[in-house]
Amino acid sequence: MKVEPQQLKAFIVSSGLVNEKQFDNCFKKAEKSKESVEDVLIADKLITQADLIRLKAYILGIPFVNLEKDKILADILKIIPEPIARTHNIVAFRKQGKNLEVAMLDPEDLKTIEFVKKKSDLKILPRLTSPESIKSALSQYQESLQAEFGDIIKQETGEIKNIQDSEGENEEAGSDLEKKAQEVPIIKIVDTLLKHAILQGASDIHIEPMENEVLVRYRIDGILHDAMTLPVIAKSGIVARIKVLSNLKLDEHRLPQDGRFKIETNEYKYSVRVSVLPVFNGEKIVMRLLPETTKGLSLEQLGITGDALEKIEVALNRPVGMVLVTGPTGSGKTTTLYSMMEILNKPFVNISTVEDPIEYRMPRVNQTQVNPLIGLTFASGLRSLLRQDPNVIMVGEIRDNETASLAINASLTGHLVLSTLHTNSAAGAIPRLVDMKVEPFLLASTLNVVIAQRLVRRLTEEKEEYYLQDSDLKNLSKYCNIETINKVLEEEKISKPGQSIKEIPFYKPKTTKEAPDGYKGRVGIYEVLNVDEAIRSLLQKGSSADEIQNQAVLSGMRLMFADGFAKAARGQTSVEEILRVITE
Repeated sequence: MKVEPQQLKAFIVSSGLVNEKQFDNCFKKAEKSKESVEDVLIADKLITQADLIRLKAYILGIPFVNLEKDKILADILKIIPEPIARTHNIVAFRKQGKNLEVAMLDPEDLKTIEFVKKKSDLKILPRLTSPESIKSALSQYQESLQAEFGDIIKQETGEIKNIQDSEGENEEAGSDLEKKAQEVPIIKIVDTLLKHAILQGASDIHIEPMENEVLVRYRIDGILHDAMTLPVIAKSGIVARIKVLSNLKLDEHRLPQDGRFKIETNEYKYSVRVSVLPVFNGEKIVMRLLPETTKGLSLEQLGITGDALEKIEVALNRPVGMVLVTGPTGSGKTTTLYSMMEILNKPFVNISTVEDPIEYRMPRVNQTQVNPLIGLTFASGLRSLLRQDPNVIMVGEIRDNETASLAINASLTGHLVLSTLHTNSAAGAIPRLVDMKVEPFLLASTLNVVIAQRLVRRLTEEKEEYYLQDSDLKNLSKYCNIETINKVLEEEKISKPGQSIKEIPFYKPKTTKEAPDGYKGRVGIYEVLNVDEAIRSLLQKGSSADEIQNQAVLSGMRLMFADGFAKAARGQTSVEEILRVITE
């Protein structure tokens, strides 16, 4: 079913869309850049993506469909679960008898077609479509889910009220709460809350009791969004249900509790970390959603490039020493550590970790979960790891003096240690460790590299171009050095020598149906402090964070805001997003 380049050439030339010479030039360019000839034809604007897809449909003998203006029935849409639809770009749009028509970007994806066939017990009829058409069809899942959730809340909270009315409003004992947690209405509401969050790509669910309602908020791409409000009548049942799932004490309402549980379906597998905190109107719950099937990203995919990437790779190639990743909570530090472990994970390397929680499962890596209730802390876990003959040790976080001391000693005694620290800058990690009673001369001997990072939201393909004005530059100068930004844009070949930043296009988010705020996904911005001889000299003298940062910049370190502006000039994010993150 694949369209071979020569077959494509014959049809595309005969159709008059592209001449033979143009096609041959694109073919050579594709071979050189290891891209497909189709991508090169589109990039060179010799043919539109829509025309190319229609031509491929004709060659393959597969009908072409455009669903941009079609309303798909909810029952048909749900035949293919949303995670499968989004991952594989396949949408069910029409059913006649035992025949199911599906729109696809890749009709060669036989594995997905076979999966849908087995799940639906229908004959699958593939139809070729365009990315815009698939995007439009996928957006209908959201509408369908919101309608489904509204119906459940309306129906099930009515049932809850009937149950409560029949039982009376007495003070609830543990046994009453346990019974309430097993009621079908409550189970449906909690299940739908979790499903809704997972399908929207939320990292956290906040369930907050108010005086007259329960507010549910989702953190998506680092930003909290109001998701829905639930009737206050459902409050105690929802809390009880989540406590039962997490194996927490039902009758404890005065003390914070932490727990975890798993969700597993054919479409997704998540570990859910639960925190329950007493507040004025009841108990607030925050659930962290950790996908267990997530594959590690490369450092390049995270947004680390150029000289910074080279410094990290050199540090990881050393058999001993320490690599630290710093930043606030939720800045992607653990993901960066996992990417490093992916690089180091070779058959001849023994990697052992102590984490809280274990966010991703990695083959051939010995991962230990912290459990303070039984005395398994970062420090005690790290002490035990040293007896496991490791080459590489990953400590989820250095939180106290004991863990810091053990990590330093481990890096001195023939191990490569990876860990995280809560500081705002790369240079700030050093005084933080000194505060933890680590001797400066030991830091000079062990530190290889310190990475500071933040996560910024990615702009979608639909974005608005604009140019910075004098008023913008005046505002920017309060937070960062304009000359430094100009220098970085020149180094990245985004601007020409002497070109003003006002002549460089930047981008603003554009509201779309799929991304109401104009952003989708996140990318990291970084500063990488390489501990060279000049930095070691400052460490031994006990220099301040500012002195260390100034020396690192002289040695070529790019500050975080400068890395952010390079990404903004490439259209990956916006200037507003960079300022939001570095000034918060």
